[in-house]
Amino acid sequence: MLLGEVIGTVVATRKEATMEGFKFLVVKGLGVDGKRSSSSVVAVDAVGAGVGEVVLYATGSAARQTVATKDRPCDAVIMAIVDTWEVDGKEVYTKI
Repeated sequence: MLLGEVIGTVVATRKEATMEGFKFLVVKGLGVDGKRSSSSVVAVDAVGAGVGEVVLYATGSAARQTVATKDRPCDAVIMAIVDTWEVDGKEVYTKI
């Protein structure tokens, strides 16, 4: 699992039939210190996340292990919305 922040959306009116009905979000990776990395991915949203939220996402074959993405051509999936996280006893993030 990776930490990321949803920074945008992708609209695709034509797509593989097994991907119909999915919302696609642009996710920018986050370090454990809360700073954005230079990498970003387009991920299927399996949990109802929105722009500005911090999420946990998986990539590669792990992205096809959720109920929503099982056996679908998916390389990244958002599987949790983060409420809070701390590192070394210090709170890094709390959802407002």
